Amino acid sequence: MRASKLFVQTLREFPNDAEAMSHKLLVRAGYIKKLANGVYSYLPLMQRVLTKVSNIVRQEMNAAGAQELLMPFVQPAELWQKSGRWQVYGKELMRMKDRHDNEMCLAPTHEEVITSVVDGIFGSYKQLPVNLYHIQLKFRDEIRPRFGLLRGREFIMKDAYSFHTSQESLDEEYENMAQAYTKIFKRCGLETKMVQSDSGAIGGSVSHEFMVLVDTSVGENDVFYCEKCGYSANSNHAVSKLNDEETDGGFDKLETVDTPNVKTIEELSRFFNINKNCILKAVLYVASFADDAKGNPVPDRPVLVMIRGDKEVEETKLMNAVGALEIRPALDTEVNEYLDTEPGYISFLGAADKNVQVLFDNSAKGMKNFVIGANEPHKHIGGYNLSDITENDIKGGKPEFVDISLVKEGEKCVDCGDSLKVTKGIEVGNIFQLGTKYSKPMNALYTDENGKTHPYIMGCYGIGVTRTAAAAVERYHDDYGIIWPLEIAPYHAVVVPVNTNEEAQMKLAEEIYQKLLNAGVEVVLDDRSDRAGVKFKDADLIGYPYRITVGKTISEGLVEFKARKDAEVLKIAPDEAVERVTAAVAALK
Repeated sequence: MRASKLFVQTLREFPNDAEAMSHKLLVRAGYIKKLANGVYSYLPLMQRVLTKVSNIVRQEMNAAGAQELLMPFVQPAELWQKSGRWQVYGKELMRMKDRHDNEMCLAPTHEEVITSVVDGIFGSYKQLPVNLYHIQLKFRDEIRPRFGLLRGREFIMKDAYSFHTSQESLDEEYENMAQAYTKIFKRCGLETKMVQSDSGAIGGSVSHEFMVLVDTSVGENDVFYCEKCGYSANSNHAVSKLNDEETDGGFDKLETVDTPNVKTIEELSRFFNINKNCILKAVLYVASFADDAKGNPVPDRPVLVMIRGDKEVEETKLMNAVGALEIRPALDTEVNEYLDTEPGYISFLGAADKNVQVLFDNSAKGMKNFVIGANEPHKHIGGYNLSDITENDIKGGKPEFVDISLVKEGEKCVDCGDSLKVTKGIEVGNIFQLGTKYSKPMNALYTDENGKTHPYIMGCYGIGVTRTAAAAVERYHDDYGIIWPLEIAPYHAVVVPVNTNEEAQMKLAEEIYQKLLNAGVEVVLDDRSDRAGVKFKDADLIGYPYRITVGKTISEGLVEFKARKDAEVLKIAPDEAVERVTAAVAALK
């Protein structure tokens, strides 16, 4: 490809609406162009990258025994109604009607479709297991699309689905896919960590994410990990052992104390001269639920969380604990409506009479003589114990303990007791054990050796193709631009003649260009008449892995050779430059 013909426009400035470095660089370097909020056109450079990522995925999935197909992007509501997700998926599902008034949706995922595909084709245990995948567009109507391709509304994804007759068979395929994923991301130049995760809207009992660990603030999730035993989990799934700390408030008796304008945990700690972990914090949420089976709206419900004062609520855990579609902190007016008091003084006292669901985080279990809100303005209660709870406070009079707290760095690993560390991560892949979540309600059955029918046992395995490319940029860049891993770079090398008006420079540049092409190297010849500095800046911004510069040094029989990831510029013979690039490319095959 000649740069004069390449469909690309590099920009001097970053886009104003970009936060993530991958978003900034992909726009500025001419890889993507925004069409609508969270929707982008993939320009020729980006399409080359995405094709390479897709091909790596395809090769490794095929090698792992999966078979490729292609399923529709538009799906009928009927399938989603059968699985039960039409009501529960939420507003991310883009719903519509066709000209015949049939309800349809744009595919955010393909569990329902693949289940309908396999049902009736592979109906015997002798035909199973099978793993089917496709690489297809998805659309999820994100409420706040951001970070460019890292969280867009339209994106490209590989999703695979396996069908089994036993849990043992599913376990084997789950491990097979985990190994295939490790190979895929390694070939894309990405080091990933497989972490325990929340299953979210996909469902299932077991799930893991493959996270690219990054040093930037753009990572979607905190990843907690243990260097000693290898435990790792997304923040929405991570658990820990609390450190040995004093959680006895030291009060001699139960007493109500005037606390004028003392509302926050910090203020309460100073007022009572106790540690934060001797205060039982109350946080009121409002949970939203799916429509019922008849399509009738289910009213929002207040949920009161009781958690140790030094801990924070992990809202995904809370959402799962109450079975909600969405959950949000209550407004001040809602605190007054549901608990008949004002923020800063709330607790579970009398909650049963107010029809407020109360959940206690596990961190509250060992607390004694602690401080709680009195459910009266400017008052708290000291010396409270869990044994003081009555049926007026909580139905049955006994607290319901669940894990709904956010793990903190330094807390103890649940497996080995060593201290947990935390880093930022970008999810590029996930694997789920779905079990019979879809096959059972959709009545998708196979027949066993005794002639009895059973629902398929299923697994699900996704890779974000566009996210993987963006994560590579987020992981590998510098102040000058993108540093692509060689196997997914749009082109392997660029040849830059310093002065296109110099016949000798252009002749040698053309010779190098042709030799690289003949050797199977994907190469750009920058034949533009721009200044050398402009060409160098574009080469660094676009991120070509290798640059060969043909300039005045040809009088010495030398060219300049530079690997994008290195600062050093070498002066070497033209044939050696060609050999270095061809050897690097050949090593990929």
